[in-house]
Amino acid sequence: MSQMKKEMRRFERRRNRSKKVKQGTSYQYRICVFRSNKNIEAQIIDDIKGITKVSASSLNKSIQSKIAKSKSKIEKSIIVGHSLAEKAKKAKIVKVVFDRNGYPYHGRVKALADAAREGGLEF
Repeated sequence: MSQMKKEMRRFERRRNRSKKVKQGTSYQYRICVFRSNKNIEAQIIDDIKGITKVSASSLNKSIQSKIAKSKSKIEKSIIVGHSLAEKAKKAKIVKVVFDRNGYPYHGRVKALADAAREGGLEF
């Protein structure tokens, strides 16, 4: 088995393991994070209805001016976390469950989570 296949299998196991516990409930939504090499995205999902309530991305045009000024990918994550928290407040969402989607909880993922907490979301 190639090294790439091994890494993908490990990632899938981590991803599924984190999803088992993190299923949202009717009174609690789930923040799902997607991280690529250049960008980061997060969305608040209602698992019961299967719909996305709120989303924020480093590709959103509304925060593009702030993103252009950022010097690192961690700063981009912080901006996206604050944006997600603001949108969640407007949608009257306070309590959420954080789903890191298999990514290790450090670096950009942690920065996004801390910024969302700082913005008023409760994990």
